[in-house]
Amino acid sequence: MDTGRTRREMLREFLRDRRARLTPQQAGLPAAGRRRTPGLRREELALLAGVGVSWYTWLEQGRDITVSSDVLDALATALRLDAVERAHLYTLAGLNPPRRATDSGPTLSPQLRNLLDAWSPRPAVLRDRYWNILAANDIATAVFGATGPGHNCLTTFFTNPRYLALRESWSAAAPAVVAAYRADYATRPDDPGFTTVVAELTTRSPEFAALWSRHDVGAPTHAVNSLQHPHAGPLHFDTTTLAVADHPDRHLVLYNPHPDTATRLTELTPLRLAAPA
Repeated sequence: MDTGRTRREMLREFLRDRRARLTPQQAGLPAAGRRRTPGLRREELALLAGVGVSWYTWLEQGRDITVSSDVLDALATALRLDAVERAHLYTLAGLNPPRRATDSGPTLSPQLRNLLDAWSPRPAVLRDRYWNILAANDIATAVFGATGPGHNCLTTFFTNPRYLALRESWSAAAPAVVAAYRADYATRPDDPGFTTVVAELTTRSPEFAALWSRHDVGAPTHAVNSLQHPHAGPLHFDTTTLAVADHPDRHLVLYNPHPDTATRLTELTPLRLAAPA
């Protein structure tokens, strides 16, 4: 299958459809003369986007021509595409879609809150792009010692005695944790939120500083999260990190306890589990 050709055909149909949906009045153009269709003409859209009529015609015909992000932005603006449609336009043109410029903010949707709570009696947390915890269910707060929103998962992993107590497990997991954080950081290298986390942790943890200097990069994987709880003893969880579809700067981390860990969690009372370290 010719993937490029298929994508260009999809781009052609998408542009034709969105051009046909936009009337001259909606685009701020005078409606002069009778029209066979209610939508914009090719030359009108080309004028609004500031591109040549012939070039746009070739693009809409599905020809194999070079496009730039500036031109796609101009077309998206002229067609009044929303964020999802704009990203789709980039994808069909063979370019990486633009990233959202801002964080989603502190608001937690009822659906995500229900999902966190429904995962109990297993831990679950929602974190932002910097790995700060935005929300957690009660069992996650008790197991990991998270004190509330703003608690950073990376900092916790390198400084919390509960993790450092299981040195062998911690040492095995640490390189992958740092590599995953560097991959996230690389998407926004000038973001002060990442810079702050790395600078603070570099001064607090020589182990982190050494691993960070290696410049390893990796993606979040299905990993084992191990810690020593002051009352429950050693706890081991398989972790899965899921992106939130409508908030790509947020991730849901689900912790599935190993059989022995699950038994300990069910036997502990909430009061004992939540007792301070």
